[in-house]
Amino acid sequence: MSLQSRPSGAFSSWEIGLALRYLRAKRKEGGVATIAVISFIGIMLAVAVLISVMSIMSGFRSELLGRMLAFNGHMYVQGAVLTSPDREAALKRIQAVPGVASASPLNEAQSLIRVGSYTTGAIAKGIRPEDLAKTQYVFDSLTPQERAGFGKGPYGGDRILVGAALATSMGLRVGDPVTLYSPTGADSAFGNLGGLEKTYFVGGLFRSGAADYDRAFIFMPLEQQQLFFGKEGVWDAIEIKVDDPDQVGALTAAIRDAAGPGAVVSDWRERLAAFYGALKVERVAMSIILGLVVAIAAMNIISGIVMLVKNKGRDIAILRTIGASPSSILRVFFMAGAMIGVAGTIAGLVLGLLFCWNIGSIQHFLEFVLQTKLFDSDVYMLDAIPALVDPTDVAWVTFWSLLMSCIASLPPSWTASRIDPVEALRYE
Repeated sequence: MSLQSRPSGAFSSWEIGLALRYLRAKRKEGGVATIAVISFIGIMLAVAVLISVMSIMSGFRSELLGRMLAFNGHMYVQGAVLTSPDREAALKRIQAVPGVASASPLNEAQSLIRVGSYTTGAIAKGIRPEDLAKTQYVFDSLTPQERAGFGKGPYGGDRILVGAALATSMGLRVGDPVTLYSPTGADSAFGNLGGLEKTYFVGGLFRSGAADYDRAFIFMPLEQQQLFFGKEGVWDAIEIKVDDPDQVGALTAAIRDAAGPGAVVSDWRERLAAFYGALKVERVAMSIILGLVVAIAAMNIISGIVMLVKNKGRDIAILRTIGASPSSILRVFFMAGAMIGVAGTIAGLVLGLLFCWNIGSIQHFLEFVLQTKLFDSDVYMLDAIPALVDPTDVAWVTFWSLLMSCIASLPPSWTASRIDPVEALRYE
């Protein structure tokens, strides 16, 4: 019975079976088998690397943004509402907005800090002592005594929290005196005196998880900060933290309504625009570059299928003679190439996911073998390389690899379907 008399459709059983048979290694066709194996390994490694790199980048982005947002607020309210008698009521209304985790008054001011002959700039951040716990990494890095002493007791207002990096550069320890200089000064019966100096004591050394913040900020009780910088009774902003920082845009209108007339609402995407934009550009650039690596690896399929078509010229002619259509020949060789891509993609997917899920164990094993620390927590503020597997990234990588494999399989398959049976058998 001819192939035409068999009930068959696109990608019928005989086409699939023939494609699988052609992929089996034979001694006389070792070159084809070797290229097929090389193509499989290339696609597998490219997919695994792409998934691993994108997951590590997502992990770093999540970790860095998490630490930066833990130190800073997710949203800020400023404007006329901060000077109105209704500001306490506005603060409570903002706290009641669904999705808002906390809201608290905040003051910030530029200052000079001096120890002996060493002077440097710092930003004095004034917060209420009860709001210190809302700054997660800072609060967690302090001892119970340092937390309890902030803003409490007869001398609580004279205790400030200094970043560990700033303290190291200035040779400070807990309990040491430091002199702060306020460029504005406090108000008095004779007006604003300006240029006020005062000696404070280091009440604790905090680590925010970001060295830049540890070098640039000090924490003061809000009331003491207001008095020292001539802002008595003044709030610079209401700092808001939400349940999902990625959804701040959806809360803007509700928070503006809760704050009342004259409120100006901004969020972390505006304040960290340069950093956030750099992360997005880097992510897109790396995705494109590594996507091209997958495409190059898939191009090896062309060489394998071209050699397979050349070796199977006689088979193609016989198939055409007994009734196989050109489209059937195209599908046979297309499936042969696509199967290499599918197998390589699945293997790379498994390899990449296993690497990401076990990256901590792999790191510790390499450190044990090499007897060196690959990821120093004192430098990177992290104990291990972070890897966050994003299902969307995995789906994109899988789709891209399969697409490139299919595209690479088409040209040689089309060439096979155009072979003339008479010409193919002439020299057999």
